[in-house]
Amino acid sequence: MEFVEQLKSSVDIVEVIGQYVRLRKAGTRYVGLCPFHTEKTASFGVHSVHQFYKCFGCGAGGDVIKFVMEIEGLTFYEALKLLSERYGIPMPKRAEYSDADTKLRAALYRMHEIACETFRAAYAGPAGAEARAYVAKRGLAPPLVSEFELGFADASGHMLTRRFEREKFAPEEMEASGLILQRDSGGFFDRFRGRLMFPIHNESGKCIAFGGRAMADGQDPKYLNSSETAIYKKSQVLYNLHRAKESIRKNDRVVLVEGYMDVIGVWSAGVHEVVASCGTALVAQQVRGVRRHSEKIVVNFDPDRAGMAAAEKSIQMLLEEGMRVRVLQLEGDLDPDEYVKEHGAEAYQACVEKAPGYFRWLTDRARAKFDMRAAEGRVAGLQFLLPAIQRISDKLERASIADEVSTYLGIERSLVLDAFRKAAVERREKTLAPGQETVRPVERILLNSILANAGVRREILPRLRSMPALAQLATRRIFEALLAMDADDSASLFTSLEARLEERDRNLLTAIVFADKEHGEDYSLEHAAACLDALAKTDRESWRAALKLRIKEAERAGMLEEAFRLAEELGRLDRA
Repeated sequence: MEFVEQLKSSVDIVEVIGQYVRLRKAGTRYVGLCPFHTEKTASFGVHSVHQFYKCFGCGAGGDVIKFVMEIEGLTFYEALKLLSERYGIPMPKRAEYSDADTKLRAALYRMHEIACETFRAAYAGPAGAEARAYVAKRGLAPPLVSEFELGFADASGHMLTRRFEREKFAPEEMEASGLILQRDSGGFFDRFRGRLMFPIHNESGKCIAFGGRAMADGQDPKYLNSSETAIYKKSQVLYNLHRAKESIRKNDRVVLVEGYMDVIGVWSAGVHEVVASCGTALVAQQVRGVRRHSEKIVVNFDPDRAGMAAAEKSIQMLLEEGMRVRVLQLEGDLDPDEYVKEHGAEAYQACVEKAPGYFRWLTDRARAKFDMRAAEGRVAGLQFLLPAIQRISDKLERASIADEVSTYLGIERSLVLDAFRKAAVERREKTLAPGQETVRPVERILLNSILANAGVRREILPRLRSMPALAQLATRRIFEALLAMDADDSASLFTSLEARLEERDRNLLTAIVFADKEHGEDYSLEHAAACLDALAKTDRESWRAALKLRIKEAERAGMLEEAFRLAEELGRLDRA
């Protein structure tokens, strides 16, 4: 067996996808929210028998290797390597598994691994004294420093450059890493100099970038982040998600903060479901990254003007992506890290538990922004709140909030409701589901029986081959493909069948397989034979209808001899 097939047969796709998406069992399939697009109702499914996934919303689908490639942003070779290492399956060394792009990405991963080791060694050495003093001042205990792999980039500007040269990395690889810059006059130097270093990891836990905090006064910027590379896309990464995702699932919530130190401070308080964006405004892809693990989020940004503005924007983004949002504004205008240091872990945990819904926070923001004593200010406050209110899907909740807005802003309830209705009409989008042929239960049960049972295939396929009714089925092209192939190998049957079909029929096949046993069907030989009998009956009824029509046409044309002949044929059919 080829290595790829061996790997796919050795790894359970449900277990792999379950590490990225919360799945619930539904018969022989598992369903959840699609990780590749925004949706409120689960249309993403994983089939445990046929080992594939499919989203009926965005169309994403494939096997376990394709899923890992898509979710992690990996090449085919990297996905194979990740799965083989994770599940202890030895991977052969072959040239076809390693193209130029894959080799470059492998070099970048290795360079970041070396950089992390180098920065940590520098932090522990004489050059890291200033960084250690800063960390101690911020109250970070050595175990936290070790857990988050903090390091130090010295001010020399050649610490990494020399290390990479000793490791024989090519100049183009060094420049592509984003860790090394090239001088206009030639030669290379380190991007990070004189900074406390925070490694940034992908969801699998591999170091892919860094954030560096300035140590010297006047050193700008205060935080310097890695540039984007072949392995690092800022819009796809949240700081600490690789550590936090297990707690996010366990506690069914995520706590979103602004900075690296806030993450570490909140983590130290025992709130391990904490993440941060990597020095950029929150974007949809990052939200989808956490929504795969939980739809509930507590936003705890810094209390300064920039933090509040960022929270406003983030709330809109989070609501658009279907998150259930609460906002935590800590007393004393403290940021999360400061609050934990001043009030302790239990106090912070209690604040997270009691964090109010986003709407109350936004309403307070509206009252602070606009003059509620003037009619113009009250209307402006309502317009400020409308985008967030529109994203509340529950009608009763919207009606309740209308009462709150009316009372809070001093606007008549009827005017508030009217504004809601107008906004809803303006934003409503008309979407039509693509047409799809209707598949009768007899076709669905027969096809699933053939796919699931080798005995059914041996008995039923030869009989199906000669049935005229086959040409009338919505699934005719799927059955024709089945009849044209060797259907003995159950393990690869679905994959082989799907590969023979056009996109329309692939989607139809997937829909039928995911409807597998929805109604408790039995895929035994007896049930498959009953389906075949039903199709034979359909054949007879169709032929009877056609004969009756031809008899009438012959009578109208005065062809009585032909009409008698057809009538005799109809009689024989009825007697049969």
